[in-house]
Amino acid sequence: MSSMHPVIAITGSSGAGTTSVTRTFQHIFRREQLKAAIIEGDAFHRHDRTAMKTAMAEAAQNGNHHFSHFGADANLFEELEALFASYGKSGGGRIRKYLHNEVEAAPFGQEPGTFTPWEEVPPGTDLLFYEGLHGAVVTEKFNIARHADLLVGVVPTINLEWIQKLHRDKATRGYSTEAVVDTILRRMPDYVNYIVPQFAQTHINFQRVPTVDTSNPFIARDIPSADESFLVIRFANPKGIDLPYLLTMLHDSFMSRPNIIVVPGGKMELAMQLIFTPMILQLMDRKRRA
Repeated sequence: MSSMHPVIAITGSSGAGTTSVTRTFQHIFRREQLKAAIIEGDAFHRHDRTAMKTAMAEAAQNGNHHFSHFGADANLFEELEALFASYGKSGGGRIRKYLHNEVEAAPFGQEPGTFTPWEEVPPGTDLLFYEGLHGAVVTEKFNIARHADLLVGVVPTINLEWIQKLHRDKATRGYSTEAVVDTILRRMPDYVNYIVPQFAQTHINFQRVPTVDTSNPFIARDIPSADESFLVIRFANPKGIDLPYLLTMLHDSFMSRPNIIVVPGGKMELAMQLIFTPMILQLMDRKRRA
């Protein structure tokens, strides 16, 4: 953690909805005129797209049928922790980009599915913002969570998460339902061992709970809409959170526990704006004082 160089990390599984949360943070950064070094977790995968396929095949040949991007062996935890620590100390660190598609790859003259060369964080940023799978990972060797000033978990109920992943991978990546299911099954051990434990480290969790039937996510025709869900917001430490104010501003909300507020799903972005704006301003105030 750092007063001079704050680190914010959004962590969640593939298909959880972290990208939507990231857009809300970017709106706040623009409104408050803050320059953020935005880092995608995919940049800290160990293998590019082609090498990952080879690594998966080799792992399967050796009897490991659960090798996945969720686990330690497929990621650069050491480099990610070094970035968080370095940025907190000096505002610098080594970063790169993962080029997902042709649009992202074209400006670099590279193939999709590859990494750009490592480079230094641009000078003069106000904060580091990470969005990916492992922003709050703690293992026997690494403790990435300890370096973050604000950790946010994005955790839909598991069936909703699978529905979102199915629709995304089929629509944008051309995968079949069977291929997506195979991916879910292959990742499950790493999901349990590396993804789920992070949500005990986060300062705030956002969990979307659908109010429609999602009992069989593999035949769901549509993703439940925001208005067809509730948002369960859990504060690890509610001290300093003006819960009465949030209840007043977020109509039809209620508290289910002393540290949990339940909000209509359609008010998700408003809830995040109300919660995160003062937190970011507090980090900036602490930065100025330091």
